[in-house]
Amino acid sequence: MAHTTHFIRRSTASGFTLIEVMITVAIVAILASVALPAYTDYVRRGQLQEAFTLLADHGVRMEQYYQDNKNYGATTGTTCGVTMPTGRYFDLTCVTASSGQAYTLTATGRAGAVAPSGGSATFVYTLNSNDVRATTRFAGTTVALTCWASRSASSCD
Repeated sequence: MAHTTHFIRRSTASGFTLIEVMITVAIVAILASVALPAYTDYVRRGQLQEAFTLLADHGVRMEQYYQDNKNYGATTGTTCGVTMPTGRYFDLTCVTASSGQAYTLTATGRAGAVAPSGGSATFVYTLNSNDVRATTRFAGTTVALTCWASRSASSCD
């Protein structure tokens, strides 16, 4: 009878060590901490474009209304003569001044709809009958800019 030798194979563990997993998690966390604010800012700037579009479009409609009626609305302090459009992220209002010879359009961000979500009126933009654009609130901060700011509360971009 022949002598047989049996070799016992040791199984080697395959996979990742705890240190490798922790390093990977740390790298992912660092990337997320940079990417998430940039993405949120990108989404917010896209949402703000709705306000700019609503204001510009409605400003043209107000001028058309004035051509037909020789005023922007009935009297001072009333709503304007044209129906307000509805936006997904912004509400648009219009008030007349100077016996219906002037107007101010205001686009106000809906609470929780415009990133960063939060309280009411986080973003407020205006346009008047003299085509003066203004930002009065940006990301919840009261500002006084003579432009429609989209990147920061301190500059016209």
